Amino acid sequence: MSEVICIANQKGGVGKTTTAVNLAASLAERGKKVLLIDADPQSNATTSLGYSRSSYEFNIYHVLLGIKKFHEVILKTNIDGLMLAPSNIGLVGIEKDFYNPKKGNRELMLKSKIDELEGKYDYVIIDSPPALGPIAINALSAADSVIIPIQCEFFALEGLAQLLNTVSLLKKTINPKLKIRGFLPTMYSNQNNLSKQVLADLSHHFKDKLFRIKKGKECIVVPRNVKIAESPSFGQPITRYASNSKGSEAYRELAKAIVKG
Repeated sequence: MSEVICIANQKGGVGKTTTAVNLAASLAERGKKVLLIDADPQSNATTSLGYSRSSYEFNIYHVLLGIKKFHEVILKTNIDGLMLAPSNIGLVGIEKDFYNPKKGNRELMLKSKIDELEGKYDYVIIDSPPALGPIAINALSAADSVIIPIQCEFFALEGLAQLLNTVSLLKKTINPKLKIRGFLPTMYSNQNNLSKQVLADLSHHFKDKLFRIKKGKECIVVPRNVKIAESPSFGQPITRYASNSKGSEAYRELAKAIVKG
């Protein structure tokens, strides 16, 4: 069976799409079959893998509507083992269906479509939008676990309680298997006292939910890195654009931690 992992945080600019794209690429690099679902109408994960918004006709919106099956919209990437279900700004239109009282199981629309894949992938990574709206709820309802990127900056923990409450509520109602796989500190700088303080706060509150390079060792952090910021404009994950960079190393370590469980 596929493991479905949602990358979620209602705050924007925390490295959510960066994490979804580079974790997916790093898992594929380890020989896993991976599907990256771009469930964000901004479609940044799609463009990060080299596709322009005009270079494909159908996307995840058409899958959710039932017009297309997943296999009819999935695109190949230049990474062996990594496939992409693209998004488009038109995805915002799906929300009217979520609010249709005649529509049953609205929160499980995405899950029902993923179930049709019948375990063709080792991992399904979902990049969710920066809001706790219907699309994000669908992504969390379809997932086995959630990874929460948190930037090491001021207000880093702002709004986190709302996300944790949402995860807890979904676990009690719609998706009992949902668990927090871990928190991922992003945009970390060891030259910045604020970064160090945020990391210390995360270690204090969520010690057991931080990814470790080795058990009991230092936690995995994604550094503030120019190469990570540049790679989407070249349509490549950091592991391909700057294979030996610190950012690439961080996401490879994260993939290793995920595979080890």
